[in-house]
Amino acid sequence: MHPQILTSGSAAAVAARRVRNILGSVLGRDGWMWRTHEVKLLNTSSGDTVNIGEVSYKLKTPQNPELVPVKHISDSLPQTVAQHLRWIMQKDLLGQDVFLIGPPGPLRRSIAMQYLELTKREVEYVALSRDTTETDLKQRREIRSGTAFYIDQCAVRAATQGRVLVLEGLEKAERNVLPVLNNLLENREMQLEDGRFLMSAERYDKLLQEHTKEELDSWKIVRVSEDFRVIALGLPVPKYKGNPLDPPLRSRFQARDIYYLPFKDQLELLYTAGPHIAAERVSQLLSLATTLCSQESSTLGLPDFPVDNLLPALHVLNAFPMLSSQQLVQRLYPYSSILGKDGCSAVEGVLSRFELLDGRRHSAPSAILNVSPTKDPEGHADVTIRVGAKDVTVQAPAGTKEPRPPNSSPNFISTSNHSQLMAEMMQSHMVKDICLIGAKGCGKSVIAREFAEMLGYSIEPVMLYQDMTARDLLQQRYTLPNGDTAWRPSPLVSAAIEGKLLLLDGIHRVNLGTLAVLSRLLHDRELDLYDGTRLLRWDRYQMLKKQLQFSDQQLQERSIFPIHPSFRVLALAEPPVVGASTSSNRGQQWLGPELLTMFLYHRVAPLAKAEEMDLILGLTPNVPKEAAEQLLHLTHSLRKTNDPTAQSLASSLSTRQLLRICRRLSQYPEESITHAVNKACLSRFLPSLARASLEKNLANCSIQDPAEPAEHTRDVNCTVKDNVLTIGNVSTPIYNPSVKMKVPDVLFYDNPQHMMVMEDMLKDFLLGEHLLLVGNQGVGKNKIVDRFLHLLNRPREYLQLHRDTTVQTLTLQPSVQDGIIMYEDSPLVKAVKLGHILVIDEADKAPTNVTCILKTLVESGEMILADGRRIISDPREAKRRPNTIVMHPDFRMLVLANRPGFPFLGNDFFGALGDIFSCHAVDNPKPQAELAMLKQYGPDVPDATLQKLVAAFGELRSMADQGTITYPYSTREVVNIVKHLQKFPGEGLANVVRNVFDFDSYNKDMREVLIEALHKHGIPIGAKPTSVKLAKELPLPAVKMTGYWTINQGGNARRKLLCPTETRPIDIKGPVFLRVQSSPCNRQESRALSFSEEKAHWQIPMNEVNIICDVTTKDDVLYVATCNPVSLYSMKERGDTIQCMELYDVFPRTISGIWQPFVTVAPLGSPLDGQVVLHEEQSNTVLHLDLVTGAVRRLLLSADGDQPSTRTSNWWSSKEQQRGHKMCREFAHKNWLLFHEEDGNQLDVLDVLEGRVHSISLPIKVKSAFLVAEDRWLLVESHTNKKFLLTKPMHMAAEDSEVCQLHSISEDSVSSAEVSVPQMLSCEQLPNENLSAALDQKIVSPNRVLVDTGSFAQVVVGFPDLMSPNEVYSFKRPVNLSAMKNGEGGAHTFLRGGLRSSTPKRDNCVTLLSANQVVRALPPNKVPLKEVYPKDVTPPMTAAYLEVTDLNSKRVKYIPVPRSMTVSPYTSWLSKVSESDVLIAALGSGSVVTVDMGGYVRLWETGLDTLQRSLMEWRNMIGTEDGRPIQITIQRDSDLDVTAPKHGKIDPANAPHVGGNQWAGGTGGRDTAGLGGKGGPYRLDAGHKVYQVSQAEKDAVPEEVRRAAREMAEKAFKERLKEIDMSEYDAATYERFSNAVRRQVQSLRIILDSLQAKGKERQWLKNQALGELDDAKIIDGLTGEKTIYKRRGELDPELGSPQQKPKRLRVLADVSGSMYRFNGVDGRLERSMEAVCMVMEALENYEHKFKYDIVGHSGDGYDIDLVKADKVPKNNKERLKVLKTMHAHSQFCMSGDYTLEGTDASIKELAREEADEHFVVVLSDANLERYGIPPERFAQVLTSDLQVNAFAIFIGSLGDQAERLQKTLPAGRSFVAMDTKQIPQILQQIFTSTMLSSA
Repeated sequence: MHPQILTSGSAAAVAARRVRNILGSVLGRDGWMWRTHEVKLLNTSSGDTVNIGEVSYKLKTPQNPELVPVKHISDSLPQTVAQHLRWIMQKDLLGQDVFLIGPPGPLRRSIAMQYLELTKREVEYVALSRDTTETDLKQRREIRSGTAFYIDQCAVRAATQGRVLVLEGLEKAERNVLPVLNNLLENREMQLEDGRFLMSAERYDKLLQEHTKEELDSWKIVRVSEDFRVIALGLPVPKYKGNPLDPPLRSRFQARDIYYLPFKDQLELLYTAGPHIAAERVSQLLSLATTLCSQESSTLGLPDFPVDNLLPALHVLNAFPMLSSQQLVQRLYPYSSILGKDGCSAVEGVLSRFELLDGRRHSAPSAILNVSPTKDPEGHADVTIRVGAKDVTVQAPAGTKEPRPPNSSPNFISTSNHSQLMAEMMQSHMVKDICLIGAKGCGKSVIAREFAEMLGYSIEPVMLYQDMTARDLLQQRYTLPNGDTAWRPSPLVSAAIEGKLLLLDGIHRVNLGTLAVLSRLLHDRELDLYDGTRLLRWDRYQMLKKQLQFSDQQLQERSIFPIHPSFRVLALAEPPVVGASTSSNRGQQWLGPELLTMFLYHRVAPLAKAEEMDLILGLTPNVPKEAAEQLLHLTHSLRKTNDPTAQSLASSLSTRQLLRICRRLSQYPEESITHAVNKACLSRFLPSLARASLEKNLANCSIQDPAEPAEHTRDVNCTVKDNVLTIGNVSTPIYNPSVKMKVPDVLFYDNPQHMMVMEDMLKDFLLGEHLLLVGNQGVGKNKIVDRFLHLLNRPREYLQLHRDTTVQTLTLQPSVQDGIIMYEDSPLVKAVKLGHILVIDEADKAPTNVTCILKTLVESGEMILADGRRIISDPREAKRRPNTIVMHPDFRMLVLANRPGFPFLGNDFFGALGDIFSCHAVDNPKPQAELAMLKQYGPDVPDATLQKLVAAFGELRSMADQGTITYPYSTREVVNIVKHLQKFPGEGLANVVRNVFDFDSYNKDMREVLIEALHKHGIPIGAKPTSVKLAKELPLPAVKMTGYWTINQGGNARRKLLCPTETRPIDIKGPVFLRVQSSPCNRQESRALSFSEEKAHWQIPMNEVNIICDVTTKDDVLYVATCNPVSLYSMKERGDTIQCMELYDVFPRTISGIWQPFVTVAPLGSPLDGQVVLHEEQSNTVLHLDLVTGAVRRLLLSADGDQPSTRTSNWWSSKEQQRGHKMCREFAHKNWLLFHEEDGNQLDVLDVLEGRVHSISLPIKVKSAFLVAEDRWLLVESHTNKKFLLTKPMHMAAEDSEVCQLHSISEDSVSSAEVSVPQMLSCEQLPNENLSAALDQKIVSPNRVLVDTGSFAQVVVGFPDLMSPNEVYSFKRPVNLSAMKNGEGGAHTFLRGGLRSSTPKRDNCVTLLSANQVVRALPPNKVPLKEVYPKDVTPPMTAAYLEVTDLNSKRVKYIPVPRSMTVSPYTSWLSKVSESDVLIAALGSGSVVTVDMGGYVRLWETGLDTLQRSLMEWRNMIGTEDGRPIQITIQRDSDLDVTAPKHGKIDPANAPHVGGNQWAGGTGGRDTAGLGGKGGPYRLDAGHKVYQVSQAEKDAVPEEVRRAAREMAEKAFKERLKEIDMSEYDAATYERFSNAVRRQVQSLRIILDSLQAKGKERQWLKNQALGELDDAKIIDGLTGEKTIYKRRGELDPELGSPQQKPKRLRVLADVSGSMYRFNGVDGRLERSMEAVCMVMEALENYEHKFKYDIVGHSGDGYDIDLVKADKVPKNNKERLKVLKTMHAHSQFCMSGDYTLEGTDASIKELAREEADEHFVVVLSDANLERYGIPPERFAQVLTSDLQVNAFAIFIGSLGDQAERLQKTLPAGRSFVAMDTKQIPQILQQIFTSTMLSSA
């Protein structure tokens, strides 16, 4: 809008024109003024007068006419304005200062200016901002030729020269700045810094009568002109944001409310502006505006409508009558961006009321067709815009360059949406400045650039940042070479003068108080600068030139410059966050009523999917099409949801990031999309909920990761050959730097994981990206970067950011030399100049508003430095401009940051700037890689130690990821431990790990978690060297030769029986494939606090009623079989998973008590590794299982199919005891097995590999068979227990003629005549040295070890190979085991009808031949406990004892096996399995494994050699603290020695001396030489038993002190109970719940505390009189100003900003009947009570931050109040009462389920409450399907209100129903706790990842 320039000459003509402006009689605003006011100008002899109505003012000739405002009075003056002017004139005549108050907009300023123009007064204008100080108002010092002078500022100039001081924006100035003016306003007096005193005109004139002017001048008194007035313009606070008026200041002003013009006046104005528009449309628009400015709308919280912008809007409408009003309103008042749901619907209601919802009727402009420049001097262009079917050509301002035709740029891909946006921008551009609102990375900058080039504009980008001051925006101080201070215009000002397009990037960041400085520039195109320069609007400048007949030269001497007519501002901003309070970090509601008046707003909509696809294919043509489609599918599905988690993920996948991913995919098409997306979202460091949500979305979009293992096998190598660096599959030539010394060189041990990260980095580096590495502390980010640059041979510059980093320190470091300010380039500038790599470390420590200046540097390659230089990336552009630095093409940034969130609590660098970098997550190396790396650091540290460390730290890290512990332990810590162990191998691991963990030693819960984790992996922290708890050894009875076995081989056919064999193939049924489930194995090392025979233990995940019936091992794999139901578990001794195969479906239904299956397992050998044969004894079922594939085959051995049919028909009713079948598995590793029926006369040999059965018929009935060798078997005959030896040919083939022979064995006993029944017979022989040791004689012979009930062990020498009589040597027991009664009592005794029904099936006896030991498990009643334990010690409760008979040392010891946690209720069945509660199997050479009936597996080390080795290792881990005090000795070079310790006297008798300080060779003394004492110089052994003064004793706290402490605690506890009136029983009950969740509460409170601390972090307060020197004020310091310091202090919240409200939480707990009913099964009610307890405890004392209540829902209803928000429980008693209420309610309530209604009601109720954020957590065990509720319906309810974050925790019900449910519910919003123990953990996760992330 450019009013034509009037060519009227003299002032008279102007006056005449004013007289013509006599206004029509329109009623005044309120109707109380009937007279109309006319403005008259009268020429009289005494001078001109101005009359407004009856008030007249005499004009004076201005001294500086160029300071009088021009062209402010419009041709038609509305009546209201006239009234305002008349009032101001009245006040002026009274000599009073006025305050014009009113809504934001240019109206108040324009009235003030009109008045000043009318009365020809000079103006001093100041826009106040929060950076204004008193020097800006009074006097500022400047240095001229080395001396500081005071220069008067506006207030003083106005006062002395008689001008009018216009102060705009009083509410913006900081609290205590304006009182400087108080005295000037009231008494017209002011003391100045330079010693002058301003005095009011009357007093001065009085003094003049008595004194001369010279006298007054010498007293430095200055007269204040009587014409001096102040006009203040301000907004009413509190309605608008800002500081309220100081009462003393307020009282000095006269106020006038300048409201918007009345409806009629406004309408007239608008009619004239839009002659082509239908009158009703104009009035509709105005009605809308007036409605939205009304009182009612502001109570709804709607910002004022910018009424003043209706005028420019109508100009647009006038040119484009077909434009829809709704679109126009959206530009003026972008309500959809600034208002919430309620607000929008309110506005749309008003729109429809005035029939403005016409968006569909009118077509939007679709494209700009062409732009051609016109020849006029003001720089316009004719722009043709296509609207609908019409082309409209209009004039719009254009730049000075040649415009470029639309859509001709190679790197701008036009989409229909964008071309429409450009056309709309062009319309707005005709009349006013525009602002683009759009999310980050949606293309605002690109559109702005394209728009500028289309109109031929040069762009001046200005990146705004948060603590930008008004000075940074307008003018900065600098020093001239001679040391004088001067002002340098900022880019903004030069853009205004040169007519560029000013790009204000990020106006959402800047403080409103700073931005207000620009409001006059934006509204009136006028600007007053700090050094007194004035910029005027082009036409006003021309008018001034004409009126005053000045040349440009003359005006410039008076520092008046024109603003170029084509100057325009284009602002870019991110969308305002609706309803955000100022302090919240998610952004702010920056778009308020003031800003609405400054711009027309356009929303950059995110691209539609198809458009984004075109864009991507246009910019990266080679990207694999399908990959791009998948990516977009994912991104758009994330953007569409209204779930905040998904939204935040979508924001990391901005268009910019997608383009980056596609650029990379087009270069490396084989990469996986999952990898790219995870990298872009940094999924490794997302909170667990967000990560789950991302994974679910990836799965929904069917983006699957290719198989993982491929990645781990790929070894990434790094080579340098012929100056080419290759990492993995990527190569690049090595850089040749000019500065070699800046290339980093670092100790780096390659490991695959870091190499993979580096390969990834190299890919991005070659694509020209800047890199961001995010990771926890100590994972090697710096090492990787340094190594990376070392390999590339690139020089680096290094910048470390911290809390106090400012934009200035990032770029330049000012310093003063000889009074001249010099700028030192920062590493950033150096890197840009020289093309080095800039490494920015700890980027998250600096405030994000500082680091965001890196954005323009990365994006546009432009940046303005504090000294006026500017970095430019385009060398051509740089030639045209002075003072530039060209960005070197090799410049790159590598930024390092810690991950966002707790515990680093840095600033969210990734959130703010993540999408301009290519992000890489750096993680601790994987266990294998870490181990390899540690080996390089500690080559001499034992492997076992390193493995323990890696495992323990791996566990701690996963705990940190789950949030159980807060500190993420990293590789750096492990490396330090290993370095220490490498240097001081004598120190124990347990001591060295304390170097890391002592930080946590005062946090009890944390310490417990740590110690538990370390102990689990066998790091004995806290153990003492003395705590060795090995079992007591008892002597064995002497070995006796007890008889002979003779194998009868005579020719007599009766004795040598032949046994016929027949061979047939086996029949195979199957295979059936069963599921092999794997579950984690929680292996705990047992030797944590003390050393015993037990090595490790873990629990098999089995049901409580199940019964373990067999355990066997092969190499290091354990197999455990259970029989109720039948299943098989297999696990590796050191593995971390347990495989389980349930065979419930294979066996006939187990009718408990009638058919009790009993299975034996035989693991097969090579080539069938991993396969087993399972044999069920009663049904004689033989199964072959493959645990890898899950295949089950049934092998039918007998030819006649299954069992004989006679028995199957009624086997359960037949009275006779059914005979079982036995499987002998001694040679299973050779893949053959022997089966026989008890008391049967046939042996079946199954050859698994050949698939045949050889049946051997016998002439005797076999009771048991022992395979003593492959071809010799010992058979025991039924009833007589006679022994036979069966010899068979080694390889049985079908056509073999040889037959098996049976030899009877006759036993000749030396002592008694009893026949021993072997329980176990070894199948191999003892090694010779072991045999010799056992029999105490040197002997070499075949032998077998035999074990029966009457002896500890028997050795049969010569058996089975020698035919001569074999000698039997026995270690006899004092009492035969079978003679002892089974006196265990309890359930085992009175079983069905009396005593134990039969002998147990398992003998529990194994031989360890290489260790020369026999180990058997005995029940406690068969153990001589009196000998094992001293008299006064009660033996512990045990499941059994392991009796270890060692034939080398001739000792026997009894190792107690702890009781099992649970035992199956089927006791009779159990008793048939084994007489003790454990089963035992040998494992390796010197260990056994036991499994107790509760499924607890323990590994025992019994072999003496291995035990001794382990003990040594264990002691080394604890460290060699041998109890001696540490001595400090100083080695002197002279031959003097340090005295004090001495040798002592030598006792001739060598009697033992204990203690004392005299004799040498004593034990336990001090200062003398001896053993085990304190302070002696060396050890001296005189051969006595040593009395060790243990370290423990030295460190121990005396017992009475400990007792006193204990009593004190107990007493305090009782007092506390008394105080809250709680019984001890109640206290114990409460403890039960409280302790269960203690850790979660603890970790939540830690997070709450640290967040609270972070919220209290102080800010920089500028303009302080003391503190640290503020770099930005160095020049002010030179000139001698005082307020040049900054200090940290509490920042008061901005006035008028909304108060911080607490977060609102509701826990909706399920207290329905089913909770009580199933509590017995899985404890769900108790877990829910624990969860409730956790909420109450964690939030205690945080009520101001979290307002919570707990509501129950059950069949009785859905609003059972448990805890009310205003009455939270204060102590344990009240909390227990809540828990009791829950319990009681669920016991007695009606059945039914109200989960859905309860959730719905809670969400609605919370949404109505005022809060910062709202959360609802629903606990329910609802079986939704049973109640017929579709899960989709529940999902709808959960997400029904965007304000309320609702989460559901379902207590896992039957089968996979819970998982199905979770699939339908929104990701990250619903959890299924299959194990009720997870409920508190899930709740903790919800807390940490949502509520606390933004607290």
